[in-house]
Amino acid sequence: MGKSILICDDAAFMRMMLKDILVKEGFEVVGEAVNGADGVEKYNSLKPDLVTMDITMPEMDGIAALKAIKASDPAAKVIMCSAMGQQAMVVESIQAGARDFIVKPFQKDRVIEAIRKQIG
Repeated sequence: MGKSILICDDAAFMRMMLKDILVKEGFEVVGEAVNGADGVEKYNSLKPDLVTMDITMPEMDGIAALKAIKASDPAAKVIMCSAMGQQAMVVESIQAGARDFIVKPFQKDRVIEAIRKQIG
């Protein structure tokens, strides 16, 4: 059984792209969340090995969701996903406890490298 991953992104297309990359590499996508609040809830019920978290989302953004997840589970492994030009947000998310970040549009090799660094 592959390592479990929760994908959190408000764009269905991005979730689909990321899921496709991960499944082909042998990871198990145990859930998909459409915003930060949904991501926190699913993290707490699914307890995945890793979360990919979009930064810009409705209801609760990725940084707020990251902080909520880290508050309930300090050992949580979260990799942020951001579009180009969001450097300040990336820095803020790393300070809040994110392990790494990947830039959209996703490059398969970079996605796999970031995830393998965290969960093998």
